[in-house]
Amino acid sequence: MKDKIFMTLAVALLAGGIAAYYVFGGQPQVLRVGMVLAGLALAAAVAMQSETGRAAWAFARGADVERRKVVWPTRKETLQTTGFVLVIVVLIGLYIWGVDTLLSLIVRTLVLQDA
Repeated sequence: MKDKIFMTLAVALLAGGIAAYYVFGGQPQVLRVGMVLAGLALAAAVAMQSETGRAAWAFARGADVERRKVVWPTRKETLQTTGFVLVIVVLIGLYIWGVDTLLSLIVRTLVLQDA
């Protein structure tokens, strides 16, 4: 029950920040964006008080740890892979064109014989 109250309050704070952006439409843009960011920060602080918020934060931290483990390919590997994919696409395209032309020829021959 306590978690639901915290999450409801967090959503209300976020919605309030977004609503303030539109209510204060005549104010400078930086002030309006600041209101949204303040609503977001307050919503996050309140959400962190709930079990759901803490679990989401733990998930985000775990995802960041996994992101750091990613090994990106070198420029050379990327160019080689891209070249290979382009060659395969062209070869498959030519194969499909050839099969289509052959089947079209066969159908045309069969249709003209029946006529």
